Amino acid sequence: MNRTTLSLIAAAAALAAVTGFAAATAPGDDGDSAKAAARLPVERSSLLCPAPSTSDLAETAYTSYTPASKGSGSSGKAALSSATRELTDDTGSGKGKGKADKPVLSPLKPGKPVAGESSGAESPALVGSADGNLAPGWTVQQTTEVAAGTGRGLLGVNCSAPDTDFWFPGASTAKERSDYIHLTNPDDSAAVVDVQLYGAKGAIKSDVGEGIQVQPHSSVPVLLSTLTDKPQTNVTLHVTARSGRVAAAVLAADDKLGGDWLPASADPAGTVVLPGIPKDATSVRLVAFTPGDNDADLKVQLASPTGRITPAGHESLHVKSGMTAAVDLGDVTRGEAGSLVLTPTGDSAPVVAALRVVRGKGDDQESAFIPATRPVGARATVADNRAKGSTLSLTAPGEAGTVKVTASAGTEGGTPVTKTYTVKGGTTMSVRPPVPAGLKGSYALTVEQVSGGEVYGSRMLDVSDADVPGVPMFTVQTLPDDRGTVSVPHADQDLSVLQK
Repeated sequence: MNRTTLSLIAAAAALAAVTGFAAATAPGDDGDSAKAAARLPVERSSLLCPAPSTSDLAETAYTSYTPASKGSGSSGKAALSSATRELTDDTGSGKGKGKADKPVLSPLKPGKPVAGESSGAESPALVGSADGNLAPGWTVQQTTEVAAGTGRGLLGVNCSAPDTDFWFPGASTAKERSDYIHLTNPDDSAAVVDVQLYGAKGAIKSDVGEGIQVQPHSSVPVLLSTLTDKPQTNVTLHVTARSGRVAAAVLAADDKLGGDWLPASADPAGTVVLPGIPKDATSVRLVAFTPGDNDADLKVQLASPTGRITPAGHESLHVKSGMTAAVDLGDVTRGEAGSLVLTPTGDSAPVVAALRVVRGKGDDQESAFIPATRPVGARATVADNRAKGSTLSLTAPGEAGTVKVTASAGTEGGTPVTKTYTVKGGTTMSVRPPVPAGLKGSYALTVEQVSGGEVYGSRMLDVSDADVPGVPMFTVQTLPDDRGTVSVPHADQDLSVLQK
């Protein structure tokens, strides 16, 4: 292969890596198309972590992990550093800038997780990049414990890649909620972002959410209740970047139900999977939205440990175009872990969706969110697992599927272990994941599809302890494909003539 062809392949791979996107062979492609493309590890990844909390009691742990990938080379570098934090009012207009610090995390090699920490309300957003063999599948988990006050509980989020379009069903502007959308810009030029809310009756008019500027290498929090005069319990938030790129996540805090991060839903789709409702969930709320011009009619089913069942009284959901629909499913799991599967009926339009899950009772309640997600695909990764408190949920909504789960070494020591699970079609399997032998510190889990039908997954982390007696402090992270490889087209034509 000549130098020009190699350069073209490298350029394509680098472009996909920088944008945070790894293209896959489209459904329906024939064998010739598959032969015309090769999958190569991405060469560069970017991740952004939102400012973790406004509480002086917040204690935050960061855990970084890159799985070992074939063909990714023998060297690389990565760092996660403080963003230049903007001091803002509630509408997100900048009034000053903070100061960038030394890296919070500096991973050294694939297969070995590293951890860092921060405390208090002044912990900034983080901006990070990785290249070489540290780029493919790079994952960072941000986990914050808040012992008291609004949003009390365990707040967890996977730091995310920058993009230009996000949907957040399940946000709220209700009086008991304090929801902030955090916008973080990794680039050298300012980003301009529009924030639009949709309630039960459609778009909520607001000029405040238009043209929000996010300065280079900085983060802006916007309080959603400032975007509307009338509080609404259930809203869908749409974030679009007019120029530049941002990472976006919603920090949702409730006066009684604690708080957690609401990540973006997967792209609108006809069939939607929301994996990993805890077996002891006391309340589950489904929020869905269809962004197209047509309504959506969905069949609602719970993938239980024994098969799909239809929740009594909630057999279907009608979602009007451009309007947020919400339904309270109560204790839908009834003591058995499960996953919600939404499937279209007739010519139903694509939807985005999320669940708010509550555990506990009375004053001892805690909440978390489960957005619609992609399947684990070739490989999915979640960091910051503990010797106790991690629960892995695996769902095969269609045919049975087999996955390989690997527990990495620990941040301070331990030997990796691997276990294989087969999930029966239409069911959810909830297990304690494997733990590294001789574990010291926290560790990462990777889930790889081995055979069979698509598998979806999530990890629940529970750190209930004496610091907040009686409160089930927990958070749930979904396990979508980490897009650590990119599809690069094969050049059949010799382009060396172009060098002349």
